[in-house]
Amino acid sequence: MTDFDTLSITTAAQGVATLTLTRSAQLNALNVQMLSDLIAACAVLHRDRAVNAVVLTGEGKGFCAGYDLEEAGELAELSPEGMLERQDLAAEAILALRTLRQPVVAAINGATIGGGLSLALAADIRIAAPSAVFSAAFVRLGLSGGDMGCSWHLPRLVGVGQAAELMLTGKQIDAAEAARIGLVNNVAANVVPEATSTAAAIAKHSPFGIALTKRALYANLDAPLTTGLELESRGQAFATRDHRFPEALAAVRAQVARHRE
Repeated sequence: MTDFDTLSITTAAQGVATLTLTRSAQLNALNVQMLSDLIAACAVLHRDRAVNAVVLTGEGKGFCAGYDLEEAGELAELSPEGMLERQDLAAEAILALRTLRQPVVAAINGATIGGGLSLALAADIRIAAPSAVFSAAFVRLGLSGGDMGCSWHLPRLVGVGQAAELMLTGKQIDAAEAARIGLVNNVAANVVPEATSTAAAIAKHSPFGIALTKRALYANLDAPLTTGLELESRGQAFATRDHRFPEALAAVRAQVARHRE
């Protein structure tokens, strides 16, 4: 286990690491220390070649209740430069999570509000407990709903209309509604084991192939088809040079042969 002030990393078998937010008394609310810890933890995970997938979750009853309201009280007193530095720190944390080499599966329990929603959106796959609730609550604080990547991620997941309603009203939705609109992949009673199982299903594959897949997926979100095809072709050219490709191919061929018998 690797401990930071506000989170921890535990590594299990099968190449899966769990990144847990540990400010449970505050429903894992974000503060400056947690943002800094997220950046540092992602750097540790990115370098760890034994880890091929990451589960992100919150300790206790909440995933992440947004920015800590006690610390938020000082924001109005910051200079424009000081506030921009705070925003840049939050943006760096979101980028660190989004650009991890390993896919991230969010196991979402309880409150997922404001910046907590933005954290969940930065994961690659989201699985919610029945207790999960979601809100892009920024406007309820008199702020812009565009914060920590929410205005980029949310419409790409649920469409512009659904994103507009969530961001402009700040309304709260439950896990079932989140699944219906595509905000989460599915709902599971035992959310951490379910997310860990999904992460393990990813981690069993070639780390290089998984990393290339993740890079292609996001690089091609806004790219023209010709650029996307070129990137995919280069990725396959590299992947077939990896020593794990012949091993994986042989295993699949053996499996096909058994089914034919």
